[in-house]
Formats: sequence, C-alpha cells, structure tokens
Amino acid sequence: MIAWFNARSLREKRLILAMLALAAVTLVWAAALPLRNAVSSARTRQVDAVVRLGRTLNAVADVRRAQRAGIVPLAGDLASAVRTRAEAAGFALASLDQDGDRVRIAISTAKPGALFRWVAELEAAGVLVDAASITPNADQTVAVQMTLRGRA
Repeated sequence: MIAWFNARSLREKRLILAMLALAAVTLVWAAALPLRNAVSSARTRQVDAVVRLGRTLNAVADVRRAQRAGIVPLAGDLASAVRTRAEAAGFALASLDQDGDRVRIAISTAKPGALFRWVAELEAAGVLVDAASITPNADQTVAVQMTLRGRA
C-alpha cells in the first residue's frame, strides 16, 4: 500500500489524503449522530418524568390534606351528589348507574389533573372510590370508569 502511495504524483497524494480526511470526518459524524439522538431522547424522558413526579406529589398533598380534614359522612343521595359534583367540576357523565349503595360512572374525556382533583374533592366530601379504570385517549385526556360509594 505504501509503495502504491509513493508511486503517485504529488497532486494525487494530496487528493488521496483529502479524501481520507473527509472519509474520517464522515465516519466520526455518523458514529456520533446516534449518541446525540440518545442523549436528546434521555433528556426529554427525564423532563417528562420530573413533570409527572411534580403532579403526583401535588395529588398526594391534596389527598393528605383531605385525610387531615377528617372523615366526613356523605349527606344525601349518592347518585345525585356525584352528578351534582361532576357537573360543577365540568365533567360530562357518559353514564351513571346506581347499584345499591354504590354508583358506577363513566366519563369519556377528562383532563387527568382535573380528574384527580375532583376525586380528592369527592373523598373530602365523603364519597370513596371503590374501583377505577382510567385509559388514555389520543388527545391527552383520559376515559374513566369508576365505582363510588359513600362513607358509612
């Protein structure tokens, strides 16, 4: 290889060296691009995790505040209390079925933050969540199915 290189003219040697330098720069750039994308993706995931942590800590603080407020029994009919509080919070109930001392509700679209604040308010008012199924929608809202009961 060295003999072949030495047999080239000065102009050819310079062109070969320039080509090798450009090839080396291209290879270094191609190797660094996936690393740069991985770091950017990791930063985005970390920012999202910090935001979720903040929201969760706020929700936990709301629940603890409600717990410190003491146990409040529900006054009146459970179904009408849930319907009234849902309308006041701006949620459109897709369904509301009373089953003895429990109420099953469905909400087709709700913002997660507003939903959890509403649930904390319900618990402070004496309505407990027995079961909940929350599924994400495509538009950053959630669909909710919950079974609620009143505090004894």
